Amino acid sequence: MDDDDLHLLPRTRAADLLDWAAEAGLDPVPEPAVRAVLTLLELGGARLHDGLPELSSPVLEHLFYEQLHLYVQPDGDPAAYPAAVRLLIEWQRAARRLNAKRAEKLRAEADWQGEVLRSLLRRADLVTWPRLYALLLRADGVPTGDPGQVRTWLAAFRELPEPERFAAFDRVPGLDGDGQWDQPGRPLLIGVSTDGARRLLEQGLMRRSYRNLAELNARGLPMPGELAGAFEEFEEAVAQAAIDLCGRWTVPGLPRLLLEEFPELAPEEY
Repeated sequence: MDDDDLHLLPRTRAADLLDWAAEAGLDPVPEPAVRAVLTLLELGGARLHDGLPELSSPVLEHLFYEQLHLYVQPDGDPAAYPAAVRLLIEWQRAARRLNAKRAEKLRAEADWQGEVLRSLLRRADLVTWPRLYALLLRADGVPTGDPGQVRTWLAAFRELPEPERFAAFDRVPGLDGDGQWDQPGRPLLIGVSTDGARRLLEQGLMRRSYRNLAELNARGLPMPGELAGAFEEFEEAVAQAAIDLCGRWTVPGLPRLLLEEFPELAPEEY
């Protein structure tokens, strides 16, 4: 399927926002964090103005409490995510989309909700398989930009006895508390969380695609040829796009490897 027709993946204005921030003399923010924030805001239903999400207290609460910890495993300081939100606040303030009082309120919310995000990212009971294995790969010094080495590590990890794998989960840096990895049903609970997070992402991608297709219809333009056949093809395109996005926010290609080549390491069903 041709994403140029279906418009599944948000085309964020991260580069424009970062260029503007540099010209304004604001502190730099890692581009991956900016792209993740803009993408999740849009897929979470935030209204767009001039290609950028409009911010409000409910939108920020949804981002920090219900979205980011499901998908991202930062390779660096999690403070990059609230910093990305602050760039968007400053952009909208400069464009007179926010008055001074509202901008200051949103800055404060971004700061303290960023601290909440730190605690959510450290909770072992909220981790998903891609996030957990991203932590393990980095802890072992695997070059995560090399899919071959990621695959090799996963193959070696699969050969370990189950108790040794659970022990590795217990030792992984970045998570607090006893994950109770050896408890019956614990892997399945992670699988349910992983599957649920991916399906929420699929719903956001579908909504985005439908909005763009509705615009085509309103303008009297033909629908994409990809939708002329079975709807299952569209569903599969959405599912694949969601898997790829999950990889962008953890380790590229990792969620696909776990689903397709190493499902026994990341079970999602009995």
